[in-house]
This record gives sequence, C-alpha cells and structure tokens, in this order.
Amino acid sequence: MQPADRLATFLTRLAEWVDEAAWPVETTAYGDDADQVGELRLPEGPGPHPTAVVIHGGFWRAAYTHATTAAISVALARAGWATWNLEYRRVGSGGGYPETLEDVAAGTDALARLDAPLDLDRTVAIGHSAGGHLALWLASTGRVAGAVGLAAVSDLTAAASEHLGGDAVVEFLGGTPDDVPEAYGAADPALLLPFGVPQVLAHGTQDDRVPIAQSRSHIERARAAGDACRLLELEGVDHFDVIDPRSRAWSAIQDALTEMMAR
Repeated sequence: MQPADRLATFLTRLAEWVDEAAWPVETTAYGDDADQVGELRLPEGPGPHPTAVVIHGGFWRAAYTHATTAAISVALARAGWATWNLEYRRVGSGGGYPETLEDVAAGTDALARLDAPLDLDRTVAIGHSAGGHLALWLASTGRVAGAVGLAAVSDLTAAASEHLGGDAVVEFLGGTPDDVPEAYGAADPALLLPFGVPQVLAHGTQDDRVPIAQSRSHIERARAAGDACRLLELEGVDHFDVIDPRSRAWSAIQDALTEMMAR
C-alpha cells in the first residue's frame, strides 16, 4: 500500500472511531468565512471545565481539515476537557500569512463569547504538525496557559531550509527567511521565545514528515530562555500515531497534558 493510501485508510478509520463515539458536538462560527468555525465538545459534569483549543495540521494547506483532530477532541472531552476544535483559513482557502495566524487568534478569543461552562484560566492549545506550530505561536501571544505540540513544526526557519512538506513553510509565509524576514519574525516560535507558559512537545522517533530534531531543538531553546518545557520522545511512534486515541502514544500525551496544567 502506498503512503497516501495508508494515510487515507488511517483517517477513514479515525473518522469511524469518532462516529462510533457519538460525542455531542456543536459547531459555531467565529467569523464570516466558511472556514472560520470551531467545534465545541463538553465533558460530563457542570464545569467550569479546563479547555483545550485543538488545532489540526496538514502543512497549513487546504487539503486537510479539523476532521483530523476530531478524535483527540473526543478523547480529551472524555477525560474532562472542553475541546474547541478550530478550523481556519489555509493556503489554498484564503489563508497563509497572516490570515491563518489571525484566524487562530480570533478563534481562541471567541471562547469568551461561547455560552458554555469554560474555565478560561485553564486554557491550553494543543496542535498537530503545522497545528503544533500554531499552538506554540498561540502560546507566544499570551492567550493560553500552556501549549502542547504533537510532532510540531516548531522552527520555521529550519523547516524552510530543509524544504519540509515540499516547501510548505515558504508557501505559508510567502517566501524564504531572506525574502520575508518580517513574516518569520512574527510567526516562528523559535524566534518568539520565551512564551512564559509551560509547554509539552510529543514526537515519535519514527516520524518521517517532521523530524524529531525540531522538538529537541525547541526544548533546548525554550529551557535556555527560561520556559518550563518537556519533551516526550515516543519510541517507534510515527507522525500520525500522536493523534490516534487508540495508540499507545496517546495515553502518555494525555497524562503529560494533565500534569502540565495541574501545576
């Protein structure tokens, strides 16, 4: 089976898992564009609930949607978190720099307007791959109390030089670091430290899409800047296991998130 076919099969089975879970979900717009929506899932109990802003990946491109992070949104709701699974404009659907960043910020700000029992003082951003970049960037804005990057693209400058995702960073920011240094300065988590909030990065040693060196380097930079930052190196785990609640990786990620927010 080709890699694209394996990914399609994985995403289909993950969607089936979400359908079988049948967890109540409410979709709410935070802007006028069709992609400016979030899916709210609430845990059992009266609340107020700690809240996770969930941000999907896909190298910032329109081909991937927030359906890919619906499963971890359900898993976190089961574990007692309110989850706000964001969609946003992406490259090919009106996004890129700065629109994608503006949407993630606006979508997070919209939490305060939701009629739901949310504990906004315990809001964390959790994102996968390019969504991990957006979660870390969101932490740099002061909007969340912590961030979790799952196989995150945490160093855009390095990712551009390494041509990750077929030059996805160059597409997203509109050029190389030499072409648009101001965009990298505004969007690259590696250039925005310290964030002043705790971070957890989870990365599989078998990730063939975003090298684990991205997370290792971020940990070193974050700690040197004074941030509390933890790396979960997940042996034998690939790029997509970290968004699969059925995987052995997920329980370790969920435990680390709970521990981080309990401090």
